[in-house]
Amino acid sequence: MSEGILYIVATPIGHLNDLSPRASEVLADVDLIAAEDTRVTRKLLQHLGLNTAMLSLHEHNEQQRIETLLLKLQAGESVALVSDAGTPLISDPGYPLVKAVRLADIKVVPIPGPCALISALSVSGLPTDKFIFEGFLPGKSSGRRGKFEELKQEPRTLIFYESPHRILACLDDLETVMGAEREVVVARELTKAFETIHSGSVAETKNWVEQDQNQQRGEIVLLVAGAQVVKKQHQDQERILGLLMEELPLKQAAGLTAKICDAKRNELYQKALEIKASKEK
Repeated sequence: MSEGILYIVATPIGHLNDLSPRASEVLADVDLIAAEDTRVTRKLLQHLGLNTAMLSLHEHNEQQRIETLLLKLQAGESVALVSDAGTPLISDPGYPLVKAVRLADIKVVPIPGPCALISALSVSGLPTDKFIFEGFLPGKSSGRRGKFEELKQEPRTLIFYESPHRILACLDDLETVMGAEREVVVARELTKAFETIHSGSVAETKNWVEQDQNQQRGEIVLLVAGAQVVKKQHQDQERILGLLMEELPLKQAAGLTAKICDAKRNELYQKALEIKASKEK
């Protein structure tokens, strides 16, 4: 008897029409669906007109379910893993199961689809070439501030999931650590009826959330612009150049700064001339 397959099936984060035809087929064909909350998944199955058998798998019982599911897969049954919304394992249960199934040399197949963090990033207007996802932020202010302090100089776009009742306190902590002018995007209730995507400075966004109680409801993805590393590099170059200009001729100061900072000597020489001119005024 051939072994079964574990399918990792992405489900809608709001709009039911976002479920792919392939995902619908898999949910109809598998022997069992391992669902984070069977009540939530049952609504999706009812929408599809399906009655596939389900088994709960959540953060409190995942370790106990692994053996059961492995036995079913080894017996040739196929299983679909779904979370309440979006792509499983992304701040949701599933990692221990997938690891155990792969270690057992059983096939794991992704059925791609909606993912809140990727959807939010795609419409944020922030850089998308490099980003990091930090999942849910700590519940207490001290923990959030510690996390923000850790990421303060991170140049990549930062992405977090945040609870609606903590979003104001979160923005307040963000302002304290990263400053009022850091650009942020709040993506709320994506693909749902009251979807809102707001971008602005931390201070402006905090005021916007305060003024509209509706923005303190629903599912929230918080995106934060990365630190401006290029600006800091230029500041460091100018500081080194200025110190060397006090001891060396301009060309030598520019040349040595270029070597230290791995920068262009001609550009630094022009900057040295500007600095000298400004001092002579």
